[in-house]
Amino acid sequence: QVQLVESGGGLVPPGGSLRLSCAASGSSISTYDMGWYRQPPGKQREYVAHITGQRSTNYADSVKGRFTISRDNAKNTVYLQMNSLKPEDTAVYYCRDIMGRFSWGQGTQVTVSS
Repeated sequence: QVQLVESGGGLVPPGGSLRLSCAASGSSISTYDMGWYRQPPGKQREYVAHITGQRSTNYADSVKGRFTISRDNAKNTVYLQMNSLKPEDTAVYYCRDIMGRFSWGQGTQVTVSS
């Protein structure tokens, strides 16, 4: 069974940057299409981006041009580089395979505020 651990969140001012990591253990995720999701305060979880096993990527319109998803198969890790952060990016960020085979991790809190 794959376990996922998200990290890298924090408090940043508007316009700032963060890089989130999603480290997998228990099995290789190299062939899985992996996604990042987020849950803003008081709202439902939403899709942010995903990367296929062949490294094709897709993004939600709200983050396109500002966020970049990538993966390092040697480290069994998926990343989310977030630039030009806005207050509306404030959320708990999670990663998971897009087919929903894996359990959700604990997430990492991102707060964008001055």
